[in-house]
Amino acid sequence: MSTHNEDSPRAALVEQRSIDYIPESERHGRLFSQFTLWFGANLQVTAIVTGALAVVLGGDVFWSLIGLLIGQVLGGAIMALHAAQGPKLGLPQMISSRVQFGVYGAVIPIVLVCLMYVGFSASGSVLAGQAVGQLAGVSDSWGILIFAALIVLLTILGYRTIHMIGRVASVVGVLAFFYLFYTLLSQNDVAVLLSNRHFSLSSFLLAISLSASWQIAFGPYVADYSRYLPGKTSSVKTFLAVGLGSVVGSQISMVFGVFVAALAGDKFAGHEVSYIVGLSSTGAMAAVLYFCVVFGKVTITTLNAYGSFMSLATIVSGFRGNHEISRSLRLVYILIMVGLATLLALLGQHSFLHDFSAFILFLLAFFTPWSAINLVDFYLISKERYDVPALSNPNGRYGRWNLRGILVYAFGVVIQLPFIATSFYTGPLVEHLGGTDISWIIGLTLPALVYYFVARHSGQTVPDRLILPVEPSAV
Repeated sequence: MSTHNEDSPRAALVEQRSIDYIPESERHGRLFSQFTLWFGANLQVTAIVTGALAVVLGGDVFWSLIGLLIGQVLGGAIMALHAAQGPKLGLPQMISSRVQFGVYGAVIPIVLVCLMYVGFSASGSVLAGQAVGQLAGVSDSWGILIFAALIVLLTILGYRTIHMIGRVASVVGVLAFFYLFYTLLSQNDVAVLLSNRHFSLSSFLLAISLSASWQIAFGPYVADYSRYLPGKTSSVKTFLAVGLGSVVGSQISMVFGVFVAALAGDKFAGHEVSYIVGLSSTGAMAAVLYFCVVFGKVTITTLNAYGSFMSLATIVSGFRGNHEISRSLRLVYILIMVGLATLLALLGQHSFLHDFSAFILFLLAFFTPWSAINLVDFYLISKERYDVPALSNPNGRYGRWNLRGILVYAFGVVIQLPFIATSFYTGPLVEHLGGTDISWIIGLTLPALVYYFVARHSGQTVPDRLILPVEPSAV
């Protein structure tokens, strides 16, 4: 009978694995930890700001709340379908893209994923820097730097620490939001805000797009945090644990954001954190809330940093043909990605709200077609039967470049361009649709249909079962 080794990768304080396959002997964790991770990761200030954008950009309170909920459910379902891949494959999310794009071709979407991580980390660091600055009595810039140092440390510690933070963040987030909602409802007549109902299709779809993009943007790394679960873990239960945690947490945050934005008017932009805290507290309680803001940002920013270094490692390993990376190289990857995000945060902190709104909406053009292709292949074409060892072999089953997958992905991006409406780019068909952005709907449906048809007629052989790496026998 095997015994537990305190020096094993499973027990070590600092995670030993990176983008390599997780053997069944090292699998651990419970589904409840998946729920608390994503629940806690979404009870945070950037989600509040995302919800606030629905009102800041022209929507009313009532229909914004409904639109945000619809987007959460739609986007959350897509995100949770990716999460269910983790226990089956035992790999980070983006490596599975090599099935659809080829070992080298998968670099194309992974590079874009890295940009996403950097952008989200930068935007989150701006808000966390505001809170750290208030707590420590330093400038926002110094707050951003202090926060970045903490993120580097936690990312080095890795998977187990991230899930532990998620559990704590769930408790901290619930207490903080209970207090914030209590003070908001006791000092303001929310019924008056809800009674102002002026339905606008463009504003309603904007609210759906904001929350759907928030959820879909987790797709490229959500399996990174479920890959240590035992391989026999129920896919349905994984789907529900991750999906409910993310949808419920983000909807709570965004509902609060809608109310705050409706009350704040023009006072919100540029002072998001101080305005939220100042609504209800001064003195010691304000300091507690600033701490809660920082702690809430720690979870999600660590997720971004952890996912970013693994995506960068995936890019390099695709050309090296080796999934294992040294500790020193792991540290270099982490410092590169966190450093870049911190630099962007420092440079863009004074135009945060405007730039972030454009960023989060434009993300959809690049990630909805990737999600569509990946999910159609996994669930409908390959039907969960991947050859995992072949994912690191450019001369193997999946080849170097899969032109079919790459071309469908390019089609999925291009076909959305006429329907995108952001501050820095607006497609030619948006005006004819009353200013409504429906690009994400196009980006999900058309690439899914095209890829399904192309893949079914490609002649590529699918394994008759899931092929996993050979594991050493237990002693």
